[in-house]
Amino acid sequence: MADIKNYTLNFGPQHPATHGVLRLILELDGEVIKKADPHIGFLHRATEKLVENKTYIQALPYMDRLDYVSMMCNEHAYVMAIEKLLDIKVPIRAQYIRVMFDEITRLMNHLMSLGSHALDVGAMAVFLYMFREREDLMDCYESVSGARMHAAYYRPGGVYRDLPDKMERYDDKFSKHRSKKETNYMNQARSGSLLDFIEDFTNRFPTCVDEYETLLTDNPIWKQRLIGIGVVDPERAKALGFTGPMLRGSGISWDLRKMQSYEVYDRLEFNIPIGKNGDCYDRYLVRISEMRESNKIIQQCIKWLRNNPGPVIIDNYKIAQPNRFSMKSNMEELIHHFKLFSEGFHVPPGEVYASIEHPKGEFGIYLISNGANKPYRLKIRAPGFAHLQSLNEMSKGHMISDAVTIIGTQDIVFGEIDR
Repeated sequence: MADIKNYTLNFGPQHPATHGVLRLILELDGEVIKKADPHIGFLHRATEKLVENKTYIQALPYMDRLDYVSMMCNEHAYVMAIEKLLDIKVPIRAQYIRVMFDEITRLMNHLMSLGSHALDVGAMAVFLYMFREREDLMDCYESVSGARMHAAYYRPGGVYRDLPDKMERYDDKFSKHRSKKETNYMNQARSGSLLDFIEDFTNRFPTCVDEYETLLTDNPIWKQRLIGIGVVDPERAKALGFTGPMLRGSGISWDLRKMQSYEVYDRLEFNIPIGKNGDCYDRYLVRISEMRESNKIIQQCIKWLRNNPGPVIIDNYKIAQPNRFSMKSNMEELIHHFKLFSEGFHVPPGEVYASIEHPKGEFGIYLISNGANKPYRLKIRAPGFAHLQSLNEMSKGHMISDAVTIIGTQDIVFGEIDR
């Protein structure tokens, strides 16, 4: 009779299976996981070190490239840290715009997360459905910043510019595969401003979430693959440093937007969805419910922004750039502009920690200034890094196919883990 022995298998680091360049060394007894050892470092970019050699403004675009699915949320924590050290007050309109785009980013993150998770488990259609809506949200990014992903839209003191009055439209002249009738249909919501476009999106999005739930929530195969998989009890979730949907899926009602409110979240009405069993299915349901709540927050922001015009960035030209007209017509503003983008601004000595409720959990920036125009030290608190340590615990005793489900439910992105 042959000796029974365990096998060691390399799982990754290919991107589609592991949501990034994660190398899992699995110790298997047949198809049962005995041990899962995550190895990282294949994407290491030394972001924290690079930032120390850039001015505060030049370092801002690095934040977009950390979690490249939740771009503006990363920027938000960074600019909040700078604003705390500078002791500046952001205009109220800019705060509402930031909150609105934080929630748009949360929708983009969860659409990517749930769509790719479903694809990993074997459901193809829902991935295409979710990316249909995600394209509209990326158009919102492009409208305010000119970039579909790495926006660099938030700035210390506010945001780069106000919301545009005109939304870009599709042109049938440039497409060989789209008729004029199809183009007109796609442009229905694009005849007005960006706010009109976002409002139209929020009106139809709940129906889209219903479609996702029709495909997944009561799907027997989906439930068999998720229920009872990767269970983490509440106390263990806290001990492992879980935050965001990973923590709330285990039944802990903790959300920085409520518990340590920032910007204008204390003025808005929304609920915190929580799970009961702490398994992959509960975490899926939490993310679905969060999308519905984010949609409500965006609608409240739209209503306020329509009725309250005003500045979107502070008027201190030592910190914020002057507008283009002033810069091109006044020598003083031209000097300010040149100094700001060549030398940057100096931040008073001190240390600060600023955190936000990122779509994946608590994303924090610990910043030390020595009074120079560059950060002396910067440390990023990435939610995915804390979640990854639980992979062995969550996978042990499950089948090898369940490892993919568990990686998907953690919603890890390696830009922030291998920073």
